[in-house]
Amino acid sequence: MPLLNFISGGIVVFLLSYMVGSIPCGFLIGKFNGLDIRHHGSHNIGATNVRRTLGKDWGLICFMLDFLKGLLPVVLIGHGLAANWQVGAGWGGIVAAIGAVIGHVFPCWLNFHGGKGVATSLGAVLGVAFWPVLIGALVWLVTFFTVRIVSIASMAAAVGMAVSSLIMLLTGTGDMHWSIPLLLFAIAALIIIRHKENITRLREGREHTFVKIKPRK
Repeated sequence: MPLLNFISGGIVVFLLSYMVGSIPCGFLIGKFNGLDIRHHGSHNIGATNVRRTLGKDWGLICFMLDFLKGLLPVVLIGHGLAANWQVGAGWGGIVAAIGAVIGHVFPCWLNFHGGKGVATSLGAVLGVAFWPVLIGALVWLVTFFTVRIVSIASMAAAVGMAVSSLIMLLTGTGDMHWSIPLLLFAIAALIIIRHKENITRLREGREHTFVKIKPRK
């Protein structure tokens, strides 16, 4: 029975977190501004395309909302409510993080076509492991200001989080549980797969570089 309760509770945590992660913030921001963001720029609902299409302010708002829909399910559902369904806070956080990220990448509201998962992953991982997120953010900044290409910086940050968590596990630093590197390597793989079109453009020399833009009137 304890195992059955854990599994059923985990399913509840996953589904609730998935529903939060599925909220298509970029799409809703586009609709608020009178357009379908999926038909502009890179056709993605993430913060980078929102910024490219609607300006830096809307891009920042989209990033923060996507970040929060990763963090809040982990904190409120995974670490908070999960205990009510016989799921410990540690595993509850992991399951909630998975649900939130999957929800963002495959939202039920948009026929399972969502964003690339970077901002939501940062928020979700922050809820379970602080140091890998800090290292990932530093990797993103260094990479971005070196190459000025968001896609490369995002993939590098995802790999940086995963590798740093594994190093912490192997060295016994920061009380790292084995499930966290497993989660982060899975997230890194998902983010890289979601950037497959960017990788193709990088190979062909057509990938967008970061430029200052004016908001859409």
